[in-house]
Amino acid sequence: MDTFTTIRSEAHIEFTEKKSVFMGHAFPVSDEDSCLLYIDEMRSRYADATHNVYAYVLRQNNLMRYSDAGEPQGTAGMPTLDVLRKKGITDALVVVTRYFGGILLGAGGLVRAYSKAASDAVEAAGVVLMKPHSLLELTCRYNEYERIKNLTELIGAVEKSSEFSADIRMTLSIDSLLVGQLEKQLLDITNGRCIPRLLGEVYGETPLG
Repeated sequence: MDTFTTIRSEAHIEFTEKKSVFMGHAFPVSDEDSCLLYIDEMRSRYADATHNVYAYVLRQNNLMRYSDAGEPQGTAGMPTLDVLRKKGITDALVVVTRYFGGILLGAGGLVRAYSKAASDAVEAAGVVLMKPHSLLELTCRYNEYERIKNLTELIGAVEKSSEFSADIRMTLSIDSLLVGQLEKQLLDITNGRCIPRLLGEVYGETPLG
């Protein structure tokens, strides 16, 4: 599993530039089929728009695509794509819808407007760093729980669930690079009783910016 930068959630923004309405739509995606579905959805939803420009970047096959959607070449799709590339964002799609307001913006004006729409949509979606995390399960005594909980919070582990019966069974997500450190400290504070069991690998997110 590799570390990568992406967006947290779907987001939509809107602004007006010289009577033209620009609407930026950002979507987290994982494959090209998802991109094409969202693009078709935006084209259908805004079928009366003058342009529905798009750009997307995928980890899958290191794929990058964009479309000017009828705007002058290089003034719409590429500036939208550049926003993703400059921020190092992947597994993301941005669609920018434009309703022409009757005033020509010129090439420079179009580049600025599409760049702003894409950038604002990405910012609204939230940029996150996705890092490999280990999903761990551990069992502890009731009199150890608070100390273990304090330790896991201090080290940056996230408690996903806890089951309380004869003992306490906890499921944690932690940066894979910190597993060894957590194991050592758990053994120290439980006199060797608490040994985490690896359940699998997942991604954990860290907000950026």
